[in-house]
Amino acid sequence: MTALTPLILDFDGAVSDIPGAVHLPLQAWQETIRFGCRWKQFHALEKALDARMPDEHGCVFTGSGDYHHLSHLLLKRLPTQQKFQLIICDNHPDNMRYPFGIHCGSWVYWASRLPQVEHVHVLGIGSQDIGLGHAWENHWSPLLKGKLTYWNVNVDTRWMKWVGCGRGNRAFSHADALMSAFLAQFDRALPVYLSIDKDVLSPDVVNTNWDQGEFLEHHLAALIDACQGRVIGADITGDVSEYHYQGAFKRWLSASDGQVALPPDQVRIWQQQQNALNARLVRQIHQGWAAR
Repeated sequence: MTALTPLILDFDGAVSDIPGAVHLPLQAWQETIRFGCRWKQFHALEKALDARMPDEHGCVFTGSGDYHHLSHLLLKRLPTQQKFQLIICDNHPDNMRYPFGIHCGSWVYWASRLPQVEHVHVLGIGSQDIGLGHAWENHWSPLLKGKLTYWNVNVDTRWMKWVGCGRGNRAFSHADALMSAFLAQFDRALPVYLSIDKDVLSPDVVNTNWDQGEFLEHHLAALIDACQGRVIGADITGDVSEYHYQGAFKRWLSASDGQVALPPDQVRIWQQQQNALNARLVRQIHQGWAAR
């Protein structure tokens, strides 16, 4: 297999030092796309990227977790005739209701509706986004249809049984048990698209803009190793960047999700740690890529 080329979609300057990567500067889109956008804006970006992205590339880096909805755009670029499973590592379900278009916390719902996606697994959820207090904010339909499974750590999700979504939830007391259970049962025959939001990781590993989970690096390594030879696409998000929105609506959304301003020196230190982890992850992911 020829060497794979990593791709950096650079909205925020968070990702660097990825050996051999193709770099697409997209800073002009930051205010429009970051955190969320209307569908018209999303489709405009999609059209712009169609003209600029290389036909062949490896793992894609999108920067801050504020851009995780770009995974939906990347999934749509895959052939519709090949079924695959979407495996997401994330501290949040990203299956929340958002009436204004698509955003970083709602994209999983839209991904679950793509015909080529056989099933969606979200691994490592520790956020109260799937707790009782936010139950109504979750899209229930992919859970009820058996298209989506939450794999959570220490979240009280009893409400899912009460509304008939129980089969869409697997609950664990610690990350080791979660990953062992997933690796024992996941479909190794189906191709895999892997999406990693590093907020799934403990702050002992790296720091992100968001509240974080309990995974350690070895949990990601075990998952990637289990996907050996089956990976047909991958993206990594959850890097750190600082941005001040021009629009009041996005400033309010960001503040309501608990994002706080960070000192520039702290951002640089965290970015260096993140980039070192990125280099390790992309190397392992490319080793497990399906033959072309």
